[in-house]
Amino acid sequence: MDAQPAIENIDTSIPVFQRIKDFLTAQIAAGHWKEGDVIPSEQALVRQFGVSRMTVNRAVRELTAEAVLTRRQGSGTFVAPQKYQATLLQIRSIADEVRSRGHVHRSSLQLLEQSAASELLAKQFELPAGLALFHSIIVHYENGVPIQVEDRWVNPQCAPAYMEQDFTRVTPNEYLVAAAPLQGASYSLEALAAPRDIADMLAMDARQPCLVLRRQTRSGGRVASIVTMWHPGHRYQFAGSVSTGKEA
Repeated sequence: MDAQPAIENIDTSIPVFQRIKDFLTAQIAAGHWKEGDVIPSEQALVRQFGVSRMTVNRAVRELTAEAVLTRRQGSGTFVAPQKYQATLLQIRSIADEVRSRGHVHRSSLQLLEQSAASELLAKQFELPAGLALFHSIIVHYENGVPIQVEDRWVNPQCAPAYMEQDFTRVTPNEYLVAAAPLQGASYSLEALAAPRDIADMLAMDARQPCLVLRRQTRSGGRVASIVTMWHPGHRYQFAGSVSTGKEA
């Protein structure tokens, strides 16, 4: 692939290796180079920026360490698969997560039904076995790429109008925040191989691992929702931070 023209109006106060990093990431962000595309060779970047091979190598090496690029011995340097990110410390709509990155969210409803609670589900909801629960399965996309399968069970006592929602326009999280204000939550996170149906919905190889987040939320003294969220491990990550300050 030919190198793009160097960026004009260069800020000379920025180190050269950082300017090269900024140029490469800008080309990726603008869509000129997509996941799997080969970027210009180090020698081409040396000629383009008029710098040493060592300077270019540092820029490429750092972007590789940051998982923006990936190197293949004997083949070149490529745009790495993007890692979509979510936070574990905040119960937030996946649509908001996607939009906060300046990307486009959409969802596809796979299932919306009322079903009798199994013995296990009834125990988890602290309800009698056989009581009706609401059940939805939704695939969430970021810029057209499937990043989450959301398999959710909902207590009708907490969200009686759940079945009436248009989940292509509002996420279950957004509806439940209003209908069943959060009182508390517990969660677990593990890596699992995806069942065939989940792998198909995520457009991934079933041999690849998923990051699976299971979360139970409470509202008004009841278990309001139990959700299992499947994420393709090769293009998704969880992140967060904790403040030790006194501010709430």
